Amino acid sequence: MLVKTLAYAAVTGLLLSATMGAAPAAAQQVSLTSDSVFILQAGSIGLLQAKLAKLAERKGSSVAVVDFGKRMTADYSKANEELAAAAKQAAYPAPVLLREHKQIADRFNGLARASFDKAYMEEVVKHHNEAVRLFREESESGRVTSLKQLASRMLPDLQQRLSLASETGSSVGANVISTPGEGRGSGGK
Repeated sequence: MLVKTLAYAAVTGLLLSATMGAAPAAAQQVSLTSDSVFILQAGSIGLLQAKLAKLAERKGSSVAVVDFGKRMTADYSKANEELAAAAKQAAYPAPVLLREHKQIADRFNGLARASFDKAYMEEVVKHHNEAVRLFREESESGRVTSLKQLASRMLPDLQQRLSLASETGSSVGANVISTPGEGRGSGGK
């Protein structure tokens, strides 16, 4: 099982390395690459959100952040299962936490409770903006039908979580500005 997991991780790493080295336009034109990047990035963001939500439940100093963490734990438990099932159905490796996201989780694990709320909410909004962008792009230009449908179906929930994250962040004084257009289907950047 460990060998199989390591093999999947190695293949995923090679795909990501090849994708990130290619020109952005070329990456969008190659269907396998854009879909695999979607699963890789969206899956890792989902796993990060689940880890950070658990920390928010423990380290949050405001009721709003603790409650938000509980909601994100429940939401991302379900969403991560759906992404993993979709990856398997499309013959991609199960999502894993990428190094950059693991470093973020480690940093938050070391944060003092007093400074957790604002930093957490800012990070959540940042990654929800990124997730909305990823899911929108996949729903519009993905090539694997099952992934495209999944992205279309999950996008409204992500937009709702982004809105809730922005509201919760504002309530604790965090600098949480959503990217213009990200929550409304206007295409964003």
